[in-house]
Amino acid sequence: MYVAIGGAIGSLARHEVGKAIARVSPTHVTPYATALVNLVGCFVIGFLAGLVASERLTMTPPVRAFVFVGILGGFTTFSSFGLDTFSLAHGGRTVYAVVNVAVQVLAGLGLVAVGYFAAAH
Repeated sequence: MYVAIGGAIGSLARHEVGKAIARVSPTHVTPYATALVNLVGCFVIGFLAGLVASERLTMTPPVRAFVFVGILGGFTTFSSFGLDTFSLAHGGRTVYAVVNVAVQVLAGLGLVAVGYFAAAH
C-alpha cells in the first residue's frame, strides 16, 4: 500500500512538471520535462541515500518503500537506475556499473525501436 500511495504522488508530481514545462516552453518539447524530472529525481535519491548511509536519517522499511520505490519510482525510475549504478561503482564494482549503463541504455533504446516498428508495421 505504501508503494502504491507513493507511486500515485510521484506520478502526479511528474505530470505537473510536464504541464509546467509545457506552459513555459515555446516548443513544448518533451525532453525538457523528462530531463528535469530525471535530474531532480537523481539528486533527491542520492541526497536521501547519503543521509541514510551517514545515519543522519533513519527510514523504516515501509518508509523507504514509500519514498524510494513509491514517490521516486512514480516520479522517475531513472533515479533508481542512477542509484543502482552509483552503488555498484561506489562499491568497487565498476565493470558492473558500466555494463548496467550499457545494457539498460543501449538495450532500452533498441527495444523502444523494436516495439515501435513492431506496432507501426
